[in-house]
Amino acid sequence: MSHIVYLVPLFPLIGFLINGLFWKSMPKSLGGAIGSLAILASFIVSLGIFFEVRSAGFHGPVIVRLFDFISSGTLHVPFAFQVDALSSLFLLIITGVGFLIHVYSTSYMHEDEGMVKYFAYLNLFVFSMLLLVLGANYVIMFIGWEGVGLCSYLLIGFWFKNRDYTNAAKKAFVMNRIGDLGFLVGMLLVLFHFGTLSYKELFGMMNSGVSVSPSVYNWIALCFFIGATGKSAQIPLYTWLPDAMAGPTPVSALIHAATMVTAGIYMIARSGVLYSLTPGVLHVVAFIGLATAIVAATIAICQYDIKKVLAYSTVSQLGFMFLALGVGAYTTAVFHVMTHAFFKALLFLGSGSVIHAMGGEQDIRKMGGLGKHMPVTRATFLIGCLAISGIPGLSGFFSKDEILANVFGHSAVLYIFAVMAAMMTAFYMFRLYFYTFGGKFRGTEEQHHHLHESPAAMTIPLVVLALLSIVGGYVGLPSVMSHHNAFASFLAPVVKNFGVHHLSHGTEWGLMGLSVAVSVIMIGVAYSTTRNVEFKENTGLAKVLENKWYIDELYDATIVRPLAALSKLMDTWAERRGIDGIVNGVGKTVRWGGDRLRLLQSGHVGSYIFVMVLGIVILFTISFFWVK
Repeated sequence: MSHIVYLVPLFPLIGFLINGLFWKSMPKSLGGAIGSLAILASFIVSLGIFFEVRSAGFHGPVIVRLFDFISSGTLHVPFAFQVDALSSLFLLIITGVGFLIHVYSTSYMHEDEGMVKYFAYLNLFVFSMLLLVLGANYVIMFIGWEGVGLCSYLLIGFWFKNRDYTNAAKKAFVMNRIGDLGFLVGMLLVLFHFGTLSYKELFGMMNSGVSVSPSVYNWIALCFFIGATGKSAQIPLYTWLPDAMAGPTPVSALIHAATMVTAGIYMIARSGVLYSLTPGVLHVVAFIGLATAIVAATIAICQYDIKKVLAYSTVSQLGFMFLALGVGAYTTAVFHVMTHAFFKALLFLGSGSVIHAMGGEQDIRKMGGLGKHMPVTRATFLIGCLAISGIPGLSGFFSKDEILANVFGHSAVLYIFAVMAAMMTAFYMFRLYFYTFGGKFRGTEEQHHHLHESPAAMTIPLVVLALLSIVGGYVGLPSVMSHHNAFASFLAPVVKNFGVHHLSHGTEWGLMGLSVAVSVIMIGVAYSTTRNVEFKENTGLAKVLENKWYIDELYDATIVRPLAALSKLMDTWAERRGIDGIVNGVGKTVRWGGDRLRLLQSGHVGSYIFVMVLGIVILFTISFFWVK
């Protein structure tokens, strides 16, 4: 089915065009059905492609060339898709989880006036992400890369009448453009030094040892990583992602689980050949990833907005993925992308179910005791919390512990900090769970009266994602549990680990036992600290964490305000008094001259003849003496 891979992005594009062109007149239910069926059709085709790639008869990668996109001199960039193990896996994640989010949205957004437009944007988002992962060269990847940035702007600011939401959308857009500039510069360096942007040609040259300075590889890898820090919300470009909670909750699930934020991990995994040639850059990737994981986890500990806790959780988990990439465990990072897509989509959609029942309330201090009224949401949310905390038997346990094992083999110091981040993950997730579903209800009587379980269109996706969060990790059993890691074997033709140290079975069992033990302890701590608690204003370090280490305020003081002041200065002196002054001065001068000349227009023909003759005489006299 590889030859019809173009249908995978085509279906969402058609859904976008239909809903986008007729959103004012189309019934809401029809718009939701068209948007959902478009993604379902893509998922079915993706499923066929995945099993074809998985079959023994597949000899990839398969390049499906559609048409010539750029042809100038020696530069030829086709609009082509590449089908291999990595792209086929991401197709399943994007379309599978994306379809569940679309179905969920049909109920969650059914009262919104712009529901059809919402599904148009959602389809365009999925289309852009599919372009990103299917592209056979960096140009097509970059088109999808920019597309998801545009769609995030449209969806984060979907409720554009709220100024705070539009500011959040602009923040996401601008911060991503900063990272995108790095990615673009990296592409230009690749083109200048290698003359191609095709993965197959470029990585073939690198594997063959083409004569290029090592510094060139380093600069390209660093530029690509700058792009990844923007899309995948790493330090210092991570602050846009928590603010992305301004959009509808299903949008948060799509951005955080199945699409945009995974783009950076995909790009680095796809470029594994390049990064394996730049071990120094990999150290930077690992350090930034670990720092992001820890900083975001500390912030999540003291947040009270249910979606903000999950947002900082996403930033922290993305840090774990980059940490894995930084120690050369590319397949492990992709493995965590997959499992994270399952349980993070589950958690976000679960939070949406809670917000729906609470009439829009997001403050967990005003919740409590919801488990009695929402048994399905509670059970599935608990599975998500257990999975992300790394409890044995669930998907997050296998991928998270594989990351920790690879980090331990690389550096014991990095491992200690990574375990600390994992400990905080278990604490803040169960703090969130106990505040939301445990104890007594702390909201208003009106909210209590309207508490109810969400409709089937919302709970069925929760159940499916909960099942995936349970079984999804068994495709990547570690060597200590199985002689064959099916996930790593599947990706081996495309993604190969670099410099990973293999541990003894005893060491692996010990590391797993340690990580599980600390997670269980932190769950107990979360339970004890959330019982019969009285909410008081935070002080000291807790206040700092609640205010997110004041990073946004720091950026505002050092970047936003100085730029705003400079812009105002340039507007006043350079534009208004400089450029406008010159242009307006010319106009005023011409007008003044015209006013003076108008005085000569007396209307008497004799006067005009006299002036003409006088002028001729003067010009003749001047020219005569000039010649002399």
